[in-house]
Amino acid sequence: MSDDPGPAAVPDHELRTDGERRTVAALDAAGVAYVRTRHGRVGSLAEAAAARGIEPADLVKTIVVRRGDDDFLLVLLPGDRTISWPKLRALLGVSRLSMPDAAVAKDVTGYERGTITPFGATRAWPVVVDARASGRRVSIGGGGHGVGIELSTDDLVRALGATVADVSEAA
Repeated sequence: MSDDPGPAAVPDHELRTDGERRTVAALDAAGVAYVRTRHGRVGSLAEAAAARGIEPADLVKTIVVRRGDDDFLLVLLPGDRTISWPKLRALLGVSRLSMPDAAVAKDVTGYERGTITPFGATRAWPVVVDARASGRRVSIGGGGHGVGIELSTDDLVRALGATVADVSEAA
């Protein structure tokens, strides 16, 4: 369900990677309204935000977190925030969490770092959305380098059954 996004829009037939195809298929299957855009490869979140014409706080990053052996979750945070490990551990009722390396993150999501999105991951992991990202339009990864998905976090939360909680701190 692509909205008419304007000049930076990516035609629906222009899905360059398997990750982009999985992302779009999952969004469409969930009935989520979104705008997909493409920009050149970037080296940082700040560069990605600038390329998308938004503030870093409006670019929501998807972080893979390991809870245990073969037990992961996805944490979505505004780009200007970091995970508050004490808050996240308290929310999940665990004493230990970690971030997997890039190879493990790719194995458990099907996406390379910098392209990870909760839509179309190879396995459906629980999703936690930081409260500061909720209730507004944001841009998330689109399954490929330089691909963004603009959508409402309310739609994202509904589609994924995500938990919304305060799990971040200032970067």
